Amino acid sequence: MSVPGGDGFESAELGFDPDEVVWVRGVDYVGGWRQAKDAGAELVSALAAAGVGTDGVVFAAQSGADGSGLVRLTLPVTSVRALTELVLRAV
Repeated sequence: MSVPGGDGFESAELGFDPDEVVWVRGVDYVGGWRQAKDAGAELVSALAAAGVGTDGVVFAAQSGADGSGLVRLTLPVTSVRALTELVLRAV
């Protein structure tokens, strides 16, 4: 979860600071983060299996305000172009 203008549950640059978020009782932020972490790792594995270069591919797991998982991806241009080709071939 993030506060307005915040970076979210996890940030590759800044790390997690529990004092910079608002926690709502009963919301499973860790569960959403865990699902996002697993989904991001699965996506990177799938990209590699499809022949897309994963050097420089970075994902950050986060949790939304409602506790749902979010994945932030950073991809090099070569990986984006290879992924675009795969998607266009599948259409």
